Amino acid sequence: MSFQVVMAQLGSTDDKQLNLQKAEKALREATSIHGADLVVFPEAYMSYFLVGTPREVKLNDAETIQGPFVSGMCELARQYGVWVIFGMRERTEDTEDDRVYNSVVLVDSAGTIVSTYRKTHLYDAFGAKESQNIKPGASLFTPVETPFGKIGLLVCYELRFPEIARYQALHGADMLVAPSGWVKGPVKERHWENLVSVRALENTAYVVACNQINDYYIGQSLVVDPMGVVLAQGTETEGLIPCRIDLERVKEVRAKLPSHLHRMPEMYA
Repeated sequence: MSFQVVMAQLGSTDDKQLNLQKAEKALREATSIHGADLVVFPEAYMSYFLVGTPREVKLNDAETIQGPFVSGMCELARQYGVWVIFGMRERTEDTEDDRVYNSVVLVDSAGTIVSTYRKTHLYDAFGAKESQNIKPGASLFTPVETPFGKIGLLVCYELRFPEIARYQALHGADMLVAPSGWVKGPVKERHWENLVSVRALENTAYVVACNQINDYYIGQSLVVDPMGVVLAQGTETEGLIPCRIDLERVKEVRAKLPSHLHRMPEMYA
C-alpha cells in the first residue's frame, strides 16, 4: 500500500489567522498539485513569537483543543479531504501552573480529531529553557491505526531520545511523524539529519520530520525510509515537500534486517 505525504515546511507568525490562511493555501496546493493523502505541518505551527516576546503574551496566546485554531484546521482538513498533523500551544486548566502544553493534533479527512499528543521531553538545552513556558505531557504517544498504517508521534527535541521512537515502534508504528522547530546553531543541521535517519534505521520505520523555517529554525524537513535512506528533503526556504511512501517497504526491510526480533530486553534494565 502506498500513499502521498506532503510536508508543509512553513514559517508561522504571531498572527494565527494568517497562519490559517497559509495552511489553507498549503492544503489546496498539496491536494491539487501533489495529490496529498496526509499533510504534516511543523511543531507549534499555530503561532510563532520572536525571541524576547514577553512571556505573558505567549502564554495568553494558547488555546484549548476545542479552540478556534484547531477548529479552523479541522475544517480545512474536511474541506480538502486530507489527513492533517500540526502543532499548537494548548491551554491547561491547572490553576497552580501557568505554563501551557506543546501539543500535536492528528485530524482525519472528515475533519475529526483522531488523537493528540503533549510533548513530554522539553528543550532545556543549548541555552534554551522550554520548560519555563511549557508544561510536559504525562505520557508518550501510543501509535494509532490510520489508512496509512500505524502512525506514531514525537516532537523535535524528542528525536534525541531513542527510547521515545523505540516505544512507538514496539507498539507497532510503521511511520513516526515528528513536527519540529529545530533551532539553528553550530553542527545542529548535522544533528538533525543524523538523528532523523538513525531513528528510522534503528526502528526500521519511516520517519517524517517537518520543520519550521525562518531566521531561527533550519527548515530542511526530511522523509527517511526504514533502511535509513533519505527520500525527500526540504531546503532553507518555505515550500511543500511531497513524498510517496510505500508501507510494503517496511515489511521488506524488516524481513532482511530483523533487528526488532534480535532485541534482548532482559539485558537492558
